[in-house]
Amino acid sequence: MFAKAFRVKSNTAIKGSDRRKLRADVTAAFPTLGTDQASELVPGKEELNIVKLYAHRGDAVTVYVSGGNPVLFELEKNLYPTDLMLPGIVVPPAGLPQVQKGDLCAIVLVGNRAPVAIGVAAMSTSEMLTSGLKGRGFSVLHTYEDHLWQSGDRSSPPFIAPLTPDPPDVSEEQDDMRRLTLEGKEENGEDQQMCGEKTLPEASEDPGIGGLNPDPADSKTLQEQMDELLQQCFLHALKCRVKKTDLPLLTSTFLGSHVFSCCPEGRQLDIKKSSYKKLSKFLQQMQQEQIIQVKELSKGVESIVAVDWKHPRITSFVIPEPSPTSQTIQEGSREQPYHPPDIKPLYCVPASMSLLFQESGHKKGSVLEGSEVRMIIINYAKKNDLVDADNKNLVHLDPILCDCILEKSEQHTVMKLPWDNLLTRCLEKLQPAYQVTFPGQEPIVKKGKICPIDITLAQRACNKKVTVVRNLEAYGLDPCTVAAKLQQRCQASTTVTPDPGTKDSLQVQIQGNQVHHLGRLLLEEYQLPRKHIQGLEKAPKPGKKK
Repeated sequence: MFAKAFRVKSNTAIKGSDRRKLRADVTAAFPTLGTDQASELVPGKEELNIVKLYAHRGDAVTVYVSGGNPVLFELEKNLYPTDLMLPGIVVPPAGLPQVQKGDLCAIVLVGNRAPVAIGVAAMSTSEMLTSGLKGRGFSVLHTYEDHLWQSGDRSSPPFIAPLTPDPPDVSEEQDDMRRLTLEGKEENGEDQQMCGEKTLPEASEDPGIGGLNPDPADSKTLQEQMDELLQQCFLHALKCRVKKTDLPLLTSTFLGSHVFSCCPEGRQLDIKKSSYKKLSKFLQQMQQEQIIQVKELSKGVESIVAVDWKHPRITSFVIPEPSPTSQTIQEGSREQPYHPPDIKPLYCVPASMSLLFQESGHKKGSVLEGSEVRMIIINYAKKNDLVDADNKNLVHLDPILCDCILEKSEQHTVMKLPWDNLLTRCLEKLQPAYQVTFPGQEPIVKKGKICPIDITLAQRACNKKVTVVRNLEAYGLDPCTVAAKLQQRCQASTTVTPDPGTKDSLQVQIQGNQVHHLGRLLLEEYQLPRKHIQGLEKAPKPGKKK
């Protein structure tokens, strides 16, 4: 279902009453879950969003996103887990478990009970046995490394030990299981095979499946691991990303734009799960160690005003390198980096100027580059002996040029024009067009002028400001991806909604005045030219230093 990119319709924060209802629905749908597990899927206070989207085949799906990660999705009023945490159906050596057609199932690898896919049984256990374990056994809805997985933190499945040891020889059973396939042909059109096909050694060596070989010596608690990760990202950001010219730097900007971006692939930094609980408390500790200096430059807003880059902890910090296995996983799953399109202005010949261009073989509606237009005009003037003999910088206007470029009031008064004036007038009389070329794609030519990315500020309830961004799609930007990046950088809620007055365009809304963060994202990370962005001047002015 999520093998291809989906389209987001809306992204809104869930209400308190809907949150309680969702938790009750989860408990009813998965009665084996305890209260703690249900609360983990549907947290009481952490941010939880409802994302309504359309899958590539047109299915309307509701996804529940917690902390930026999809945890549940609802399809035809049925709830399914998307974080692959719930135990599902595993084929043990003793035989198939009893399932009925339509039962929710989790698909695992031999040797690891952590699901790598979820789906619905396409036949019952008895039907599977009757068919000789041939045919489609399951209709897959969500798999590891699909587009829904890519919309979260992209963490690898954990390792969950088997309930019983694998038998010494499972080759005969695996030969049978190879004949039972999963329904749901993906982009390549081939049926996926039952995950029971892989033995434990094969699964351990498979670069596409991570997390199957945890380090048994790693006995640190989750809190200790999160403390280490926070320290690592903090030092990494100071050593590689923050410059002296960036100071003073808002602590929220430091976290969203620098610290989070230093988190290794496959891991998620969550300060709430560290011993510090809050960023301010962690930064106070770093200030006591004299690594940084933090001040409240404006009421309630803290900034990093100084960094001791010669501090031993920074100078001795070694930037971690990704493991070869991690690099292999990333090569297959990471999205291609964004490259801005090449935008070239063009000119379209209108009916009023067709006589001027017909000698060069161009008709009404022909699309030309500016250099081509200039060459055509120059050749026309020379061919018809219109260049002034006494002053080569002047061009006599014949009846065709007069009709094409002069106003009615100028028809009997203007007899000559300088070259630059003539060429400028010709370009102004042509209809605007443009060509957009995205990397690896064929150029696209459109009439009119390309609309810039529009950034505006709006007032909402209780006089609160929001930042609204429109027309991202014209530059090959996914509004949902931009919203996710801004939510992380600004630490503010974001919403993706249809853009009023347009047919299929979406707009991103961010709480507060976030023009500064948005400008840095579009100009520095996405490398878009400033001339294609309007509204950057609406960024809040920096507060005066005390």
